[in-house]
Amino acid sequence: MSGNPVGIDNTSRRKFDKEEYLERARQREQREKEEARKGKERGPPVQRQPLKHRDYEVDLESRLGKTQVVTPIAPLNQQAGYYCSVCECVVKDSANYLDHINGKKHQRALGMSMRVERASLEQVQKRFEALKKRKDPSTFTEQDLDERIMKQQQEEEERKRQRKEKKKEKKVSAARQPDACMQIERTGSPTRARRCRP
Repeated sequence: MSGNPVGIDNTSRRKFDKEEYLERARQREQREKEEARKGKERGPPVQRQPLKHRDYEVDLESRLGKTQVVTPIAPLNQQAGYYCSVCECVVKDSANYLDHINGKKHQRALGMSMRVERASLEQVQKRFEALKKRKDPSTFTEQDLDERIMKQQQEEEERKRQRKEKKKEKKVSAARQPDACMQIERTGSPTRARRCRP
């Protein structure tokens, strides 16, 4: 017969060492408590500013209708699409670019939360007063209107004067070149001869 044992008993249930697993559970609990303490030591969460009104104009139309050569090795800010310098990403169209600018990731990169500051009663009243002043027609006087009309009339007269001067210059330059008209008439071309005659 061979040296292999015949008839190994592998039908019995596996027996676990309960003390070993209890020790592992205690160690895991200790690690979790230490991690929780370290998380608390980081300090309070970062306080971000509330959302603010954008103080710059978003340029979406400067590249409208223009063609651009796209190369795979170009830096991000020269690739096709709209480049966000804050997040260092390229967005392919204007709608997605607006979504990105107004989105959570971009606002967090700017240091703002997605919450809006609650306005006080005085702030709302001041805003209404400013809007009323802007719409109030009494801020314009008749003198301002007269000055604007006079200015427009002077500009129109200046344009007319410049047009007349250009016409005079053309006539003078045409009168100085009669030899060219004579040569055209000698060639017999009727269309050119008509242009040169006064």
